[in-house]
Amino acid sequence: MINVLPRTITRMAIVPTVAVLFLAGCSLAPEYSRSELPVPTEWQDAPSSETNGLSNQQAITVPWQTFIKDERLSQLIELALNSNRSLRQTLEDVESARATYRIQKADLYPQINAGLSGSRAKVSSGTISTEYEGTIGLTSYEIDLFGKNQSLSTADLESYLASEETAKAAQITLIGEIANAWLTLAADNNQLSLAQETEVNAQKTLDITNKRLEFGIDSKIDVASAETVYYTAKSDIATYTTQVAQDLNALRLLVGEEFDESLLPDALPEGYQLVGDVPAGLSSELLLQRPDVLAAEHNLKAANADIGAARAAFFPSVSLTATGGLASSVIADIFTGGASSIWAIAPSISLPIFNAGANDAALEYSESQQRKYLAAYEYAIQSAFSEVADALARRATIQAQVEAEEALVNSATKSYDLSLARYKGGIATFQTALEAQRTMYQAKQSLIVSKQADLDNRITLYRVLGGGLAQSN
Repeated sequence: MINVLPRTITRMAIVPTVAVLFLAGCSLAPEYSRSELPVPTEWQDAPSSETNGLSNQQAITVPWQTFIKDERLSQLIELALNSNRSLRQTLEDVESARATYRIQKADLYPQINAGLSGSRAKVSSGTISTEYEGTIGLTSYEIDLFGKNQSLSTADLESYLASEETAKAAQITLIGEIANAWLTLAADNNQLSLAQETEVNAQKTLDITNKRLEFGIDSKIDVASAETVYYTAKSDIATYTTQVAQDLNALRLLVGEEFDESLLPDALPEGYQLVGDVPAGLSSELLLQRPDVLAAEHNLKAANADIGAARAAFFPSVSLTATGGLASSVIADIFTGGASSIWAIAPSISLPIFNAGANDAALEYSESQQRKYLAAYEYAIQSAFSEVADALARRATIQAQVEAEEALVNSATKSYDLSLARYKGGIATFQTALEAQRTMYQAKQSLIVSKQADLDNRITLYRVLGGGLAQSN
């Protein structure tokens, strides 16, 4: 097999290339260091680690497949992670950022090209000259003496890493949205069932009142009062029927594809059936590992690197073109070793002298952007702290609220049953029974809302503490 470019050419071209690689300079970017946390070190309402048996990093390390216990919800989340169009857009942004980084990184290395050319020319004497050349070399490679290309590459790398963390944050958010939409559907199904049950009971009460009206025991006022509960329930049925349909539409949009209705909830599950224990760390340093905070930090690092590139623009730029090869009037000599060697080296240097302050403006812009992203990073930490604090504050009171409303429902139900029995026995007035029925209905509605809030809070607390990443294979 004939080598197109013999070893002689290769060795000749390698010499300037290797020399160039040793000329790389250092970065002029300012040294990056994390600022102090702009939030307290601990949350006021944080549960103790002894009560939940979980470490400070547990929320981040527990994948959602472990935290979510309901198989129906887990299957819907899996579908959404594969089919949600908004998440797909974010993931494609990651791929675009990765490609941009690879393009920029390529500028750190010389681009080596090989060529084979030939020419024929008639000179003044009438003779025809023929020349063939086989070359290999690099063209206009900028030697990164002051780290400009390295800084630009670092900036694109950090932007790519930021997009990766943004994609993780989008995934976590989607998991939370699916869980909350699923719970909303479950709660509205509960409310619909309650309204239908209340309508049936109100119809029975209305029938009793109409019969007592016929016997002259009750008045038309009693009948009209009984109708208020009945028609309130009918109105609620219409409202929650609409809500259930809209909840289902929202869930379909989030999932991104059709799914089996067996995955839908009929009613709110108990907390232990839906999710595991809520992991809660004690130190706010936990927030530094949240994907959205990491994304903000990577953006800050990218802005830091841009300052290095802007500083390097004040210094000379050195470029190098170098080629080596063989030449002969007979093309076969190029491949058999009979050709003569040729080479060319053309270094160039460019020093900025006057550009109407463009470099100064570019540096000021980079420094301003760095301060902007520093503020954004600190704000991301503060926002994360606020989210966790809000979730912990709700966690501290929601269980007591649910227990109180469960007791209220029990008391209201007993009161209604006794009042209705006394009314039927002619001991109590209808208005007492009617008021007890309204109280019971409202108490049951409030209990459904509180139970939904309890489950939403568990999922929210898990999410804002950094949990939710997919299990690694």
